Amino acid sequence: MNVSRAMRGFTLIELVVTVAIVGVLAGIAVPTVELVVQRNNEQELRAALREIRRGIDAYKQAFDEGRILKSADASGYPPSLRVLVEGVDDARSAQKRRIQFLRRIPRDPMSLDTGSPPEQTWGVRGYDSDADEPSEGRDVFDVYSKSRSVGLNRVPHKQW
Repeated sequence: MNVSRAMRGFTLIELVVTVAIVGVLAGIAVPTVELVVQRNNEQELRAALREIRRGIDAYKQAFDEGRILKSADASGYPPSLRVLVEGVDDARSAQKRRIQFLRRIPRDPMSLDTGSPPEQTWGVRGYDSDADEPSEGRDVFDVYSKSRSVGLNRVPHKQW
């Protein structure tokens, strides 16, 4: 039986070279994919922080305009993140309509805790707390990521 060289298949060297090329390409692709995933998570973090902070600002503005009942010791900021979704009664409305500031609370995309409600994935800073060492208080002045990771811009996500 005379089998031509083209019919015998690949040589061992051809297979080793092919596997090496695929390995190099995979080695290049994996870090790139990780970078793309981190960049997407950071974009989601920016958008979520912006959305929640706009809700907090809208609550404060409604308080300053007299649309939310004022108490003597109130700072004008929401008592919890949940209030931004549940809403408050409009003090100016005869029908006591509710003012809602957010449709939903976005989850912190950097949080590894997938079992908790979205509002528990965020760190909360009260109005009376120090900016350098945020702590919870009677109200929600600001939110931050609880993640210990560092962004692509070399700024810890906690400081965004």
